[in-house]
Amino acid sequence: MEIEIWSDIVCPWCYLGKRRLEEALDRFEGRDDVRVVHRAFQLDPTRPMGETQNRRRMLMAKYGWTEQQAAAIDAQMMARAADDGLSYRMTANGVTGNTRLAHELVQVAATEGRADAMLERLYRAYFSEERSIFDVDSLVALAAEVGLDPQTVRTALDEGRYTAAVQADDRQAREFGANGVPFFVIDRRFGVSGAQPVEVFAEALARAAEARSTVDGQRSTVDSQ
Repeated sequence: MEIEIWSDIVCPWCYLGKRRLEEALDRFEGRDDVRVVHRAFQLDPTRPMGETQNRRRMLMAKYGWTEQQAAAIDAQMMARAADDGLSYRMTANGVTGNTRLAHELVQVAATEGRADAMLERLYRAYFSEERSIFDVDSLVALAAEVGLDPQTVRTALDEGRYTAAVQADDRQAREFGANGVPFFVIDRRFGVSGAQPVEVFAEALARAAEARSTVDGQRSTVDSQ
């Protein structure tokens, strides 16, 4: 079974959705036969590369929130995350920016089988530590923490080796009709949109397993004839 996850690293619901899927997978009988693939999706690819702006002020301008409303919404998100075992730190000092390089870094890590570890580290850096993930130097430092070679990472990011792959992921998501993230696709047959409760992911996994079992059974019948 293959599960593809489209997400953006600055999306608080994406980290939450990842954790809820993982909890559902921990309960899933066929966990050892599941392959998880992380796909890129940029909520705002138009942001200038390498530049940052204050995250809370950006949201205030975008949605017309007051400073008090933005602070209250951040507090609610931190409480939700805590309920799922995540520690979010979302203060007035956090920054945001273009996430393309961070997505490219996940692609680099995937070549060494470390995409999940890299994505997890990026989420934690951004949401728990309020670190920047928007420039090459910051990303190289984080990559080294999960065992990637810093020079290999720097060269790949500087040369844009995985830019096309990130853009292809984004196009595929939109072809599927996804306008937001997180977005989960199981075996290219079953979709789950949003950071749904663990039970919803568990039900989707069960349906996908049943569908695979039915197909395999039909194949066996045909093969035996």
